[in-house]
Amino acid sequence: MKKILVILCLATSAIIFNSCSTSRYTVSERPAKPYYQRPLSPGSGYVWVNGDWYWSGGRYIYHNGYWMYPRPHRVWINGRWVPYRNGYYWRRGYWR
Repeated sequence: MKKILVILCLATSAIIFNSCSTSRYTVSERPAKPYYQRPLSPGSGYVWVNGDWYWSGGRYIYHNGYWMYPRPHRVWINGRWVPYRNGYYWRRGYWR
């Protein structure tokens, strides 16, 4: 029983740590950013988080930006396209 539990724990850990790795899905050309109108701010103190690109179905899909109340003592760094090998990959935005 202990042996099965240890094997199960190791397999679960391997899956969790493998999913945490950063994947770089490269494209030869950066996709065109779709146009949409930014909605009004929901109140004072909110910051605009620009849209982000996500890899899905073998291509990058764009998700519109949104308003968010900032995290204490942090600033939002926008995502950007990064040249990589013979193409580009999307580095997601983050709080710093």
